[in-house]
Amino acid sequence: MTTERKTRIESVLAHRQNDLTIVLENVFDPHNISAVMRSCDAVGVQEIYILNTTIPLHEKWGKKSSSSAAKWLTIYQFENAAECFAILRKKYARILTTHLAADAVSLYEVEMTKSTALVFGNEHSGVSEEVRTLADGNFIIPQVGMIRSLNISVACAVCLYECFRQKTIAGHYDHQKLDKSEHQSLSGQWAYNNRLG
Repeated sequence: MTTERKTRIESVLAHRQNDLTIVLENVFDPHNISAVMRSCDAVGVQEIYILNTTIPLHEKWGKKSSSSAAKWLTIYQFENAAECFAILRKKYARILTTHLAADAVSLYEVEMTKSTALVFGNEHSGVSEEVRTLADGNFIIPQVGMIRSLNISVACAVCLYECFRQKTIAGHYDHQKLDKSEHQSLSGQWAYNNRLG
C-alpha cells in the first residue's frame, strides 16, 4: 500500500462517527441500499443495519450505485426487529423513525448531535408499525410539493447531511471518535480491502 493511500485511510477513520447509524427496513431495491451506503461513507457513518422481516436477506448490493462503498462500511443484517433493536439499544441512545404521521416533527427540529439510529422504511409502505412502536420518536423531511415522499436514498442523504451540518458545528469531526481497538481493527480490514482492489 502506498503512503498516500495509508494516509487517506487514516484520515477517513479519524472522521468516522460512532454515534450515528442508519437502519433500512425491508428496502427492496439493492441499488437504493447501495446509494445509502455511499451517503453514509461520505459523512462518516460506519455502521449500517439492514432489517429484512418480510423479504429475503440481500446477498449483494448494486455496486454501480455504491462505488464499492460497502467494503468500507460495517454492515449488519437482521430478520427480527426486536433482535435488531436490542443490538441498537446497546450502542445508540435513541432510535428515530422517518414516517409521515401526526406525531412527526421536522427533521430540522431534531438535535442530531446526540447518539442516534435513524430508521428508513421500504419504498412502498415506509416504516412498519412494529418498528414505529419500538422506536423513541418520529420525524419527517418538510416538503411543500404534491408528492409527499422522496426516494429512500434521497431522503436518507438529506437527513445524513443535516446530521453532518449539526455535528460539524458541534465539533464532532475535529477529533477521533472511534476507540483505539475499533480504529485498529478497521485500519487492518481496510488495508486488506485495499489490496483486493
